[in-house]
Amino acid sequence: MDRFAVALDLGGTQVRAALVDRRGQILNRVAVPTAATEGPDVVIQQLSDAARAMMSGIEAGRILGVGLCAPGPLNTQEGIAISMPTIAGFENIHLRERLGQSLNLPVWLENDGTAAALGEWRFGAGAGLQNFVYITVSTGIGGGVVADNRLLRGRLGLAGEVGHMTIVRNGDTCSCGNKGCWEAYASGTAFTLRARQRVASLGHGLLAEGGKPVDGKAVFAAAAQGDPFAIELVAEEAEFLGIGIVNLLHLFSPESIVVGGGMSSNLDVLHPGISSKVRDTAMKGFESVPIVRAALEGNSGLIGAAALVYDAVPAISPSSHPA
Repeated sequence: MDRFAVALDLGGTQVRAALVDRRGQILNRVAVPTAATEGPDVVIQQLSDAARAMMSGIEAGRILGVGLCAPGPLNTQEGIAISMPTIAGFENIHLRERLGQSLNLPVWLENDGTAAALGEWRFGAGAGLQNFVYITVSTGIGGGVVADNRLLRGRLGLAGEVGHMTIVRNGDTCSCGNKGCWEAYASGTAFTLRARQRVASLGHGLLAEGGKPVDGKAVFAAAAQGDPFAIELVAEEAEFLGIGIVNLLHLFSPESIVVGGGMSSNLDVLHPGISSKVRDTAMKGFESVPIVRAALEGNSGLIGAAALVYDAVPAISPSSHPA
């Protein structure tokens, strides 16, 4: 009899849920807008409802448990959301315990970047590697690390907050409150902000036409049409990404850098600029590491959350209940 894992991905924009089998195949899925301003009770109810939707029509004994990935910082050892800057009210919330009690199932909690790294390691672009770094470049920048054939979690499970390494002294303020973070310069949010500031100051070119708010998609489209300001913005984004990637190469010496998140859809355009920065600044021996797009596209976190369940279940006795 096949048994399944329920995977949950809590983001500032969406709550996503999936029913996933042991091969990493998504059998069913649902997504709803996150009630990000309404507090933990409402959001945890959203998670519970989404999980129940995935379990509908399936015998209770066939559900092994629930894997949940969420933005950090998280104390994954204790199952506590220490803080979630993009979701109101999540300060020291016992997320794993509360969700487990609601669903009467064991729950595993992991940082979303680490879960995505696990998903790519098991079933995607990191399969077969012993050392690689996953980065997600979207609203923010997150990541996860596989080092010496193990998932790197660190103290309290807090490792992998790669977006918050400082790349500019006394630089722009990041969502975390620090100044000069990689996320404050290379995230999709930072890219869009920089583009809008540039358009406001220049007031002409393809990006200024039509009077519509500029977003990342518009910048890449204008760059493809030869707009010099858009080309400059793309080059700057590639350079900022390259700076952070060089740091990761020097820190972890991976076999590959795997890039996910919304910006990864433009990796082919960004890749030459990133590679140029790596060649110019990485020490010898680090400059030839491949930089590739995530294979699981937008499902890396969900599939990684399910893998948490499958990795843990063989060690669980009938009486144990990590939630």
